[in-house]
Amino acid sequence: MVTYNTIDVSMPAIDRQALTRWIGHVASGYGKKIGTVNYVFVDDREILRINRQYVRHDYYTDHIGFDYTQGNILSGDTYISLDTVRTNALKFGQSYQDELHRVMIHSILHLCGMDDKTPAERDAMHEAEDQALALLHANQDKQ
Repeated sequence: MVTYNTIDVSMPAIDRQALTRWIGHVASGYGKKIGTVNYVFVDDREILRINRQYVRHDYYTDHIGFDYTQGNILSGDTYISLDTVRTNALKFGQSYQDELHRVMIHSILHLCGMDDKTPAERDAMHEAEDQALALLHANQDKQ
């Protein structure tokens, strides 16, 4: 089950059913199944509070994830700052929607076991994100 929630922000314009199918399809490509995945959309103020309290970092970020995965069943909570997603979309020359989808699938790839601490890992993560986004776009084009 994938849930979508907000704290002090409006729900972004997303197609929950299509995104849930996409997330499940991407996870299955890594031999995983969706357990309970929660997306919580927040603002920069809230992401900074979470970052300080739980990660002990004093800076803004686009997302913070908490991984509760057991075996091949993916579970976790991902907090996404819509403010930072919007800023990054402009910075990287992407649409807001594409940047939001990239951050959402990035969290799933982490739950699947991918990391992005080294340059090689970041390259692999970015490639996996691009492949997942291409799949989402292909499915949107069919509709």
